[in-house]
Formats: sequence, C-alpha cells, structure tokens
Amino acid sequence: MSAPIKTGLCSYGHSGYAFHAPFIHVHPGFELTAVVERSKHLTQQRYPYVKIYPDVQSLFKDPNLELIVVNTPNYTHYEYSKAALMAGKNVIVEKPFTVTSAEGEELIQLAASKKLLLSVYQNRRYDSDYKIVKKVVDDGLLGDILEVEFHYDRFKEELSYKAHKEVASKGTGGLYDLGSHLIDQALTIFGMPKAVFGDVRIIRKDSVVDDYFEMLMYYDTLRVRLKSSYLVRESLPAYILHGRKGSFIKSKSDIQEALLMKGVLPDTPDWGAESPAEWGLLHTEIDGKTVKEYLPGGNGNYLDYYQGIYAALRENKPNPVTPEDGLNVVKVIEAVFKSSEEGRVIEL
Repeated sequence: MSAPIKTGLCSYGHSGYAFHAPFIHVHPGFELTAVVERSKHLTQQRYPYVKIYPDVQSLFKDPNLELIVVNTPNYTHYEYSKAALMAGKNVIVEKPFTVTSAEGEELIQLAASKKLLLSVYQNRRYDSDYKIVKKVVDDGLLGDILEVEFHYDRFKEELSYKAHKEVASKGTGGLYDLGSHLIDQALTIFGMPKAVFGDVRIIRKDSVVDDYFEMLMYYDTLRVRLKSSYLVRESLPAYILHGRKGSFIKSKSDIQEALLMKGVLPDTPDWGAESPAEWGLLHTEIDGKTVKEYLPGGNGNYLDYYQGIYAALRENKPNPVTPEDGLNVVKVIEAVFKSSEEGRVIEL
C-alpha cells in the first residue's frame, strides 16, 4: 500500500469525534496526524499519537499534512478551505460546501488551478436507509417515479448547546444544516430540478434561526418534497416514494451516529446493520404480480466515503462527492430562501 494520507482535522467537536476521526483512524490508508484543539486536548484520550495545534493557521502550515478536513462552523468553510488550498493541501469540507454559490465557484476554480482534491463530506449518502431508497429507484422497482417526499425531523424546543448554530447570520439554520443532507440525497437520485418553491420559518419559541422548511422541487413528470421541522414528536416515514407501479415507504433508521457517539469504532463486525424492524415496505408489481414485502436495509458505512477519498488521491479514481455536487446544493438553498421571501416559484 502507498504511504498513508497524513490528515489534519480543523476541530474535534461533534463531527470530529463522531464522523471523521474514527474513520481516518481505522482506514489503513490514512493517518490521523494533527487536530486543532484550543484547550481540552480530548483527541489524545482516544488517539494519543496525534499532534495538537492551537489554531487552523498552524495546522495548515504543517508540511507533513496532505489532507485537511474543514469541519468547523458553516461561515468558516469558505475561508478555511481557501486557506488550506492556498497552503497546497487537499481538502474535505463539511456540508454545506459554502454559504454562497459565489464562494463555492471560487473554491472550485482555486482547487482546479492547483490540481488539488476538493470534496464535500455528504455522509448521509452512506446511510443504510438512503442506500436502499436509491437502490429501489435505480432498479426501477416502482416504475416511473411520480412523487417523492423526504423528511428529516426532530423534536427539540430548546436551542442547541452549539452557540454558533443559533446565531442569526448567513449560513445558520435548519435549511443549511439538515436541508443540505436532504437536498444532496434528492439531487444524487433525481438530478437538478427545473424550479423550486420554498417555505422557510422559525417555529421554536426562542429561536432566531430557521427551524422549519418545506420545499417542492419541480421536474418534468416528478415532484420531490423535502421537509424538516424541529417540532415533530411523532415522526412520519423519512422516505415516501410513489411510482407508476408501486410505492416504497422507509424510516430514518441508520444507526451509525448513535454507535459513534457511544465511542464504538467502525471496524466492529457487521458495522451499520439495520434492525429488521426498520426495513422498508415495498408494495409494487413485478413481472405482472403484486408484491408486498419488507426489503432489508443493508449496512450504512461512512468509511465508504473515506475509501473513495483514498481511491481518488492514490488511485486516480473519481472524487466521491465533487465540489460541483456541493455547489448545486448551495444553489438550491439560495433559491429556496428566495422563494420563501418572495412567495413564488424560482426557476433554476
């Protein structure tokens, strides 16, 4: 195997602890080399070999690092990704890619000019629930898809302990946060819509950032509705699809985040396996016969993303999530905000 990809994390908060460090640690093609922590040095409790830097500028100057993970607040994505690219580093940036599409376009041009990898960490492509939904569509089990509804709901009246998420500034709120996942999933299956209509609101008592949105994505013969609310105590299925032949109904059931937050490393046997109680209901017609059965959800695995990054950097394989993918998500977000403010359909 080639030399491991020496990797630096820009922070060790929730995403660093759960979504990045464990996968970099267990993948033999990577080395978790350095992490930015200003005071607590929690990284070294699990990964004692890691070097700690006090700020991102020091991290970017480390000549040994080949890859930087920008997993800091949304408003920093553009600035930190640009600085890392300027320092000659390949970059993984958390979703949303950037706050504005203009920022995203600039970063794409910069990465291309320096012949560096720039990738967006859209980990929910690797959830067990989404993977079976995509397979049902790709396999044509429902015929022509006519109507789709994706939900990402929570029940949480209180504000987040992450103060930066509750500040009324560009890039905060549910549409940038949870919407980035839903939009990316929809675009990955169905492509860019022709137009969108959006309704974005604040519904929690003390909130100053949007915590409810509903959007309708217009295609030729298909309508895709994406919805999220922070005040849904009894949630609906996360995925509802109707086609000319049948329907598929699926819960949000991926267990990886729960395992990771408990400190379980993703090299355990049968990682990310769904419970049979969460399997999706397929009701359709196959070879002229009506079929109604529960489909196994399989395994989710965010390690597949990092394997894709390894293959891109060491084997000249395609980028698993391109910056253009991330840019399209931001363009849809901008259009949804514009639609909500003006009360009209926005063409893309």
